[in-house]
Amino acid sequence: MSAAKNSAFKVALVAMRAGRDPQANLDAVLTAIDQAKRAGADYVQTPEMTNIMEVKRDRLFANIVADESDPTLATLREVARKLSIYVHIGSLAIKASSEKAVNRSFLIDRKGEVVARYDKIHMFDVDLAGGESYRESNTYRPGELAVVADLPWGRLGLTVCYDLRFPALYRALAEAGASFFAIPSAFTRQTGEAHWHVLLRARAIENGCFVFAAAQGGKHENGRETFGHSLIVDPWGRILAEGGAEPGVVIAEVDPAEVAAARAKIPSLLHGRRFELVEPMAEPAYLHAVRAP
Repeated sequence: MSAAKNSAFKVALVAMRAGRDPQANLDAVLTAIDQAKRAGADYVQTPEMTNIMEVKRDRLFANIVADESDPTLATLREVARKLSIYVHIGSLAIKASSEKAVNRSFLIDRKGEVVARYDKIHMFDVDLAGGESYRESNTYRPGELAVVADLPWGRLGLTVCYDLRFPALYRALAEAGASFFAIPSAFTRQTGEAHWHVLLRARAIENGCFVFAAAQGGKHENGRETFGHSLIVDPWGRILAEGGAEPGVVIAEVDPAEVAAARAKIPSLLHGRRFELVEPMAEPAYLHAVRAP
């Protein structure tokens, strides 16, 4: 195990433009994973909402099931086993109850076993210019637990999309031993153009971690437009590989030794301090005396 953790490995990100048909989305993923495997990938990540991109609640619930019955999960477990690779499903819309779904990531090992599940913690509730409005909390139940999982090459911290804007989560994952952050996403075009690159690079730099961020991109069947630009970022904040708005596969070789090297140069994980927030101090008494007429 120690030798594997010191060796480089290939990361592949599947860039998607998912629609309303889970089977069509799965077919696109299978083609991309096959391409990634032929390119030598050891770990393949898909974006947020791999199985369906649907904002209308009735249509969503008509097409999703519990995770033990989900055909995308079952198929990709078999693919991971057959190809002997790690498959990280960025997220699936999973039915948790008659009223709520969860936005859930699945990390599948080389034997086809689900070794980690993560439910997206932060819900994207916002009204945007141009009439776009999102209320994830109306449909999805937020997760409550941060999750790390061990890969042969180091520890992975699991997050999804809007989580990216909450740096305390990534610091907690890094402090729990994560060398890699997974941030599969479906960023809107507007927010992606403004913030996607800078936020991903910031999370990498702040924590001396690699970032793997598979993304949805382009104009979707439901009318939503996502930014794309799947990114692999190294611990120094350098972009190793980047996609565009079109579906495809983004691949880069990752050397885990770069995590220790970056943290040795900027050891901020060792220097963090806990502190309490205090209100501004009252003006010292001696200043009153000096200013007195």
